[in-house]
Amino acid sequence: MALLIRNIGTLLTLQGAMAKEGRHVLEKDLGILKKAAICVDKGRIVWIGEEKKIPKKDLPTKLKEIDAQGRTVLPGFVECHTHTVFAGSRAAEFEMRNQGASYADIAASGGGILSTMWRTRKVGQKELLQISQKRVNCFVAQGVTTLEIKSGYALNRTGELKMLEVAAQVQGPRVVTTFLGAHALPPEFATYESYLEYLSQDVLPFIKKKNLASRVDVFIEKGFFPFKEGREYLLKAKELGFEIAIHADQITLSGGADLAVELSALSGDHLIQIGQSEIKRLAKSEVTCVLLPAADLYLKCTYPPARKLIDSGARIALATDFNPGTSPTQDLNLVGLLARLHMKMTLSEVIASYTVGGAYALGLQQEVGSLEINKSADFICTEQDWQELFYSVGECQKALVFTRGKQISGELI
Repeated sequence: MALLIRNIGTLLTLQGAMAKEGRHVLEKDLGILKKAAICVDKGRIVWIGEEKKIPKKDLPTKLKEIDAQGRTVLPGFVECHTHTVFAGSRAAEFEMRNQGASYADIAASGGGILSTMWRTRKVGQKELLQISQKRVNCFVAQGVTTLEIKSGYALNRTGELKMLEVAAQVQGPRVVTTFLGAHALPPEFATYESYLEYLSQDVLPFIKKKNLASRVDVFIEKGFFPFKEGREYLLKAKELGFEIAIHADQITLSGGADLAVELSALSGDHLIQIGQSEIKRLAKSEVTCVLLPAADLYLKCTYPPARKLIDSGARIALATDFNPGTSPTQDLNLVGLLARLHMKMTLSEVIASYTVGGAYALGLQQEVGSLEINKSADFICTEQDWQELFYSVGECQKALVFTRGKQISGELI
């Protein structure tokens, strides 16, 4: 049945930000309408605008009306970089880092990603799904309607496939799965080259055949995957028809940002160590710069040069990087607040980064990220004024969350 959501106090369409492809976003690009309404049919937006202009004759004849009671409505958030499916905790490693151990030191001693690997390999698929669904529900309750989930915590064929299958089974949001088998070197392989060869020849073709992931990611970094071998691996992934993303230039300037531009990656993620030359190339490209300030907070890193990227014309997305070790938080408010405080981003830029930017980072800009006719009806209906977004960490607002026109979170109305 079609829906008519009316009595919307303030509606943010983000149409202007989408028309600018998420670049140089200003407050006027949020598309703010007062006393608005949305009509949804078959999961898609068929009309949007001021309530007094509703074209009653042109709308579906059978409509369920929903009174938004003056709430704010905006596009659903696109959480474009997470490691949601894993088992175990690395809280002890947080204490080690706090006492002076570096991320690289912990990884070299068998901690870090490998410690999560052992736990994730051991857990059964049913239990892993139950654990992951709780985390997904937490994202949805905050207004996330599109969620990217990476593999990368099993590092063998059986375990990685298990992770991707779990990601495909979680309920609620639109889920985009990314194969991150190239996350760390597993103990079964002596060299990065041999492991990437195994992934290229044995794992990637199977994942493509079974349609378990649409994207491939790789952690190019000192102490992890080298640039040359990582580049060859991504080229193989592209040949197989995968979109690509890159964990780039997080700890050292390892060439990931430039490689993202060269290979037309959907996104380059982290981007802490980049300089002016990389910023210029990113700004001229179609690569979305995915910035992950919660991870920078936990690792006590320098924050990425968001202001320089934005002012140069780069497109920005924000995400939690939720994972068990370096960003064990699902709090979108924290991410937005850090972006505002430490990366000097405006509220309008943060909102656009979590909608339009996230959509571009996943190649879904034709489907989500803004509220426009013919796009998917993915939106949040919240009691908050839009100017209170990404302001109060830990505050839980009552929000109604819709994906494809169906309510997936919040008190039923």
